[in-house]
Amino acid sequence: MNNLKYITVLILLILTSCGGTKTASRGLTNESYLEFIGKPSYYSEGVQVVVDENIPFVAKVYNDRVGRLRGEVYAISTGSHNLKVYFENKLIYNKQIFITTQESKKIILP
Repeated sequence: MNNLKYITVLILLILTSCGGTKTASRGLTNESYLEFIGKPSYYSEGVQVVVDENIPFVAKVYNDRVGRLRGEVYAISTGSHNLKVYFENKLIYNKQIFITTQESKKIILP
């Protein structure tokens, strides 16, 4: 009977010690964000954005008001980028931008 108790305790100790220590280290993601500011009534359909001659995407345009909740932002990689914005197939913004990690850049449209 005593041997059974010792064996049970030994088995419980072995089973509970199998977890090991797990650690994780994470830094900031290598991402930045673009937000497009202008007259939403004028750009109701959104604008087409081309970053570094890649596939264009449609972005929503928001007012720049104090107290406004942050609008939709678009993630891009950090570094230098050539940014072009089109509205109704006309180029309205063309600029070389540099953006750092976790930075949100407001693109002010005419």
